[in-house]
Amino acid sequence: MLRFVVRRLFQLVPILFGLSLLLFFWVRALPGGTAVALLGERATPETIAQIERLYGLDRPVWQQYLSFLGRAVQLDFGNSVRTNRPVVEEMLRTFPATIELALAALTFAIVVGIPLGYFAARRYGGWLDSVTVSASLLGVAIPVFFLAYILKYVFAVQLGWLPTAGRQDPRVPAEHPTGFYVLDGIITGNPAATWDAVEHLILPAIALGSIPLAIIVRITRASVLDVVHEDYVRTAEAKGLLGRTITRRHVLRNALLPVVTVIGLQAGLLFSGAILTETVFGWPGVGSFVYQAISFRDYAVLQGFILVIAAVYVLVNLAVDISYGLIDPRVRVR
Repeated sequence: MLRFVVRRLFQLVPILFGLSLLLFFWVRALPGGTAVALLGERATPETIAQIERLYGLDRPVWQQYLSFLGRAVQLDFGNSVRTNRPVVEEMLRTFPATIELALAALTFAIVVGIPLGYFAARRYGGWLDSVTVSASLLGVAIPVFFLAYILKYVFAVQLGWLPTAGRQDPRVPAEHPTGFYVLDGIITGNPAATWDAVEHLILPAIALGSIPLAIIVRITRASVLDVVHEDYVRTAEAKGLLGRTITRRHVLRNALLPVVTVIGLQAGLLFSGAILTETVFGWPGVGSFVYQAISFRDYAVLQGFILVIAAVYVLVNLAVDISYGLIDPRVRVR
């Protein structure tokens, strides 16, 4: 197991190197440029040349890439041309918001999706199964931004049960030592701040978790349907084992491998930042910040953020591979 983990971590190096190369030239192929995006109507050949000289964009491309790569190895991605702050500081400011939202969305999708898919499979052909299949199809088909606006209009605007935007009410006194608002409220012993952060998290998490929920439900249902007809399950039933024992030892454990794979893929997508969800709910996370960076052709931000997101994606999938051996002893990760 340890050898497998070390090998996968070493494989991360060429992956990130290749991605950095593609990413470097991709962002520079975007129409316009940093100087034009910053100056707008005030752009003149002289001011454009001044901005490019200031940020080193007038140097040969290969020199720019080597300079970027040398700094990236030291986790120094330069400064944002829009905020003039180090990219690493912007990461520390925005990543906690996205991670908190992604974890909440993924938790919602798993806690609701796996039991729902299981019970739908065990009542195959019944009303619960039909409703679950129809709802999961609807969940995949509805665009996230459309669902986000519906949830916001119904539960925040019309009913007034939940906040409309942001991560926390500015009127609630709170300290944020970690940047994870729910955790901050707990560790600082501030129940009001904790509950306020949870309230702000509910609607964005449901909107963002809707598609992973639908996918997890469908995969769980299909996987359980395959397992319940296996000989070892019928043997366990014939031996008179308790239903919960059969479910825990024989059905769920064997049906979870494809579900865990899907969860890992969805987690990687969620952690990469949900631009639409964060935009609708005014969530100051990675998605909205990268969207603004694209608008301003902020090369340093785009390169740094996408590289880190790629590393997170690979590490999440590594955790999924390791979990296979824990879920099913027949699977041996070497």
